[in-house]
Amino acid sequence: MNINEIDTPFYVVYEDRLVRNLETITDVERRAGVNIIMAFKANALWRTFPIIARYNRDFTASSLNELRLGVETLGGQAHSYCPAYTEQTIDEYCRHSSHLTFNSVGQWERFKDVVARYDVSPGLRVNPECSVIETDIYNPMLPGSRFGVTADALGDSLPEGIEGLHFHALCESGAEDLQQVLEAFESRFGHLLHAVKWVNMGGGHLMTRKGYNIELLVNLLQDFRRRHPGVEVILEPGSAFTWQTGDLVTGVVDTVENAGIRTAIIDASFACHMPDTLEMPYKPAIAESVEPSDSTLAYRLGGNSCLSGDYVGDWHFDHPLQRGERLTLLDMNHYTTVKTTMFNGIAHPDFVLVDADGRASYLRRFTYDDYKSRMD
Repeated sequence: MNINEIDTPFYVVYEDRLVRNLETITDVERRAGVNIIMAFKANALWRTFPIIARYNRDFTASSLNELRLGVETLGGQAHSYCPAYTEQTIDEYCRHSSHLTFNSVGQWERFKDVVARYDVSPGLRVNPECSVIETDIYNPMLPGSRFGVTADALGDSLPEGIEGLHFHALCESGAEDLQQVLEAFESRFGHLLHAVKWVNMGGGHLMTRKGYNIELLVNLLQDFRRRHPGVEVILEPGSAFTWQTGDLVTGVVDTVENAGIRTAIIDASFACHMPDTLEMPYKPAIAESVEPSDSTLAYRLGGNSCLSGDYVGDWHFDHPLQRGERLTLLDMNHYTTVKTTMFNGIAHPDFVLVDADGRASYLRRFTYDDYKSRMD
């Protein structure tokens, strides 16, 4: 099937782009001597996992649903972290995880006897108190953060039984940011590293982004391992696996103008299908748009929901947009697809895969039953 024959809206994933990222990640993993695992919070499109499994089967999970999905579809080591475990969840986490990170000493003390009954390596999330992220909603290092134990609170020794340390301070960040955070981590927690088996450096390492300093990343990781021999190093990037591997293809269904502002209403929704654009906020690139000039026309894009703020813009085009035109919103395969909703009952975009030979096929088509069953 040709991609142009598919009705909008749909998310499309390109196998060749995904493989390109996987090869980059695997190369870093090999050269640095670390374990780089996939974070389901950024990508849970499990019908593409057979491609990912050629390169990587280990994963990180932050809920029992993510954990079960990983066990069923990838089958590798499961590195789990949840801000708060409960009596109802802890046994299942322990049963299926290889590594289990606790967010507080109190959580560890509460459940350490349960953990002792399982073959799982427990760790503690720590807070290096080094903020390198500009967008507060994605910054776990803000003062007052609920994530991780600070050095002052932890003291001079680890709680008995803890085997690893986990920190997470990045978000689509460069190796230079990791360098800052790593210096803070070792400054505050370096005296404890002789007592651990592993260190998880969290996510946010956007090593597949053009211009990312891969050599610096490899050197940082190699140097850390030399300073702390015998300590396994784990990274769990989210966006890096699926960065620029897929788009959202949508269609113009109407155009309106009010107070001199042109809006093209599309058959998708920013609120429902691209929530990060409103949450961060940010304006995605559109393949069919052009650079502004005296001869171009500016348009907002309005989502097809009843939320007044369901719009983003402006973009410029070299012609008046017409009903039925396709617009390709780029890089919509990481975080976007896992955050979608069915607010207003709006039809969910289908999932499409374009394989390495250029053939398009449906991974998933959504119907009324998907909406109805959520409310059942």
